[in-house]
Amino acid sequence: MPQMKQREMFLQADSALRFVIDRVTSAQLDLPAPAEWSRTANPTLRDILAAHAEDEAWLPAVLAGRTIEEVGDTYTGDLLGDDPIGNYDRINETTTQVVRGDLDPRRVVHLSYGDYPLAEALQHTALYRAFQAWSIAHHIGLDYSLPDPLVENLWEQIAPDIEMWRSFGVFPAEVAVPANANREVQLLGKAGYWHD
Repeated sequence: MPQMKQREMFLQADSALRFVIDRVTSAQLDLPAPAEWSRTANPTLRDILAAHAEDEAWLPAVLAGRTIEEVGDTYTGDLLGDDPIGNYDRINETTTQVVRGDLDPRRVVHLSYGDYPLAEALQHTALYRAFQAWSIAHHIGLDYSLPDPLVENLWEQIAPDIEMWRSFGVFPAEVAVPANANREVQLLGKAGYWHD
C-alpha cells in the first residue's frame, strides 16, 4: 500500500471510532446526544450512529471521484436496520478496504463543502471520526483514550492549523487543561473538546 500520512491518520481515526461504537449497548442507543452533534432535533445516540454509517457508506464513492448529484439518494434512509452495530461494522469494513487500496492522493474529490485533493479529504474526514470517538466514549461513560499514534498524527497534521480550522467553525473555543496534562488531554483542550 503506498504511503500517505493522511490515509494513515484516517485509518487510525476510523478504527478508533469503530472501537467505541462497538462498545455501545442496545440500551445506550436511545440515550439523548448533545444537540451540537447533529442537525436532527433532539438526537439520540442512534441518530449519531446513523450519521456515521451514512458518512462511511458515502466515502468509497467520494474517493472514486463521484459527486453528490451522481450518487443521488443511494445512501439515504435507514442503513442501520435491526442490527445497528453489526450493520455499521459491515459498512465500515467496506470503506476500510477502499481506503487501504490503490488511491491517488492528488485525485480531486468532491466533498459537500468543496473540491479537495484526495489526501486532504481523508485528513478532513479523519478529524470528525477522531474527536467523535473520544466524545462518544465519554458520553457513554467508557474509560477510553485515543491511541497514542493517532494523537501524534493529529498533533502533526492538525494542531499547527487549528486556529484556521476554528475560524471555519470546525472546532469550538480552546479549553484550559491541567498543567500536568498528557499529550492527548493537551490536544483535546486545544481542539475545545476536553472536559473531566
